[in-house]
Amino acid sequence: MDIDVQRYARHISLPQVGLEGQRLLNQSSVLVVGAGGLGSPVLLYLAAAGIGHIGIVDDDCVDLSNLQRQVIHSTATVGQTKVESARNRLLELNPGLKVSAYSVRLDPENVESILAEGWDVVVDGTDNLPTRYLLDDACYLQNIPWVYGSIYRFEGQVSVFNFQQGPCYRDLFSEVPPPQSVPSCEEGGVLGVLPGVIGSLQANEAIKIILKLGKVLNGRLLLYDAESMDFQTLRFSHNLEREKVRDLSRSIAMFDDDDWCMRLTGMGDIDEGDTSGNDLMFNSISMNEFIKRRDTGWSPFILDVRSDAEYEQARAASSDLQIEHESVVSMAESIPKDREVVVLCRSGMRSQMAAMYLIQAGYDGSFLYNLEGGIMAWQSVRPDEIIHG
Repeated sequence: MDIDVQRYARHISLPQVGLEGQRLLNQSSVLVVGAGGLGSPVLLYLAAAGIGHIGIVDDDCVDLSNLQRQVIHSTATVGQTKVESARNRLLELNPGLKVSAYSVRLDPENVESILAEGWDVVVDGTDNLPTRYLLDDACYLQNIPWVYGSIYRFEGQVSVFNFQQGPCYRDLFSEVPPPQSVPSCEEGGVLGVLPGVIGSLQANEAIKIILKLGKVLNGRLLLYDAESMDFQTLRFSHNLEREKVRDLSRSIAMFDDDDWCMRLTGMGDIDEGDTSGNDLMFNSISMNEFIKRRDTGWSPFILDVRSDAEYEQARAASSDLQIEHESVVSMAESIPKDREVVVLCRSGMRSQMAAMYLIQAGYDGSFLYNLEGGIMAWQSVRPDEIIHG
């Protein structure tokens, strides 16, 4: 394959890339699921880098409201399918690419056939949990590494899953939260430049995987706060207690669940005038905000909802009670109703479910706080406050 030396001169001049590295990029194939906020910078930078074959999966059309953050599209393409709009823009940027457009929503019926087309890396630009769990399971079964990205308001996350037999998304987020507890970007909003930051980091990880360059975000979750301009990295590993993925059955179950289906189709969005779901809401708090409030006198009840084995391995010195998340209702008499409660687990997912269970059992959601990042965030920010078994 002939290399356009002038186009890729700045890559070729890097000792870590050179001509052979650029050839690897030109011979590689990357599938990007989603051509929205995250997919836009991912696609643009992969195309500019010379990824030879780029696949785009998205079933949506360009809307004027997208243009605040989905920079691959333009006012002139409003109304077009996102895959066609994105494909045309990539070929304008780099005409030598092969771009495959799939104007479909990734689902249990098409995921295996699309992934089977020989992708070296998959990049996640999705905006819902059923598709993300499906992608994780399918990539695991087909042994494809994938780059995760997530955004909400001013915060973003990046990681790499299933890389060289490394941890998967289900290792980090083993428990699926209730549908009502996961707000969309439409409901919560998102800073327009945030997906540009997170998507660029995702593209960076995809290129590193292909070039076998540097230290990939394997077993590490990168957290970014645009308001405080703060980066944190949390480490995680295989969760040996979770059920091993053998097929897509658990992912398919999420697509068959009525509540998740409503959110997938947009029918589950809460209208501004609808307050019927407010009694299901609880607070989220970052580790930094928790420390700031605690240092000024705040003294909440600390509830750890991890397993007994996890608690014995590492626990916060100030924990008041440990109960596995599925058992919180049966032990509700031990959890105060007249005091604010901070709920934590390994990474922040099981604690969301525990908070939902408590609300359903009659607790006031305004008194409940889910600790974002869980014990991993605590250990990263204040390791001196962690007791190891």
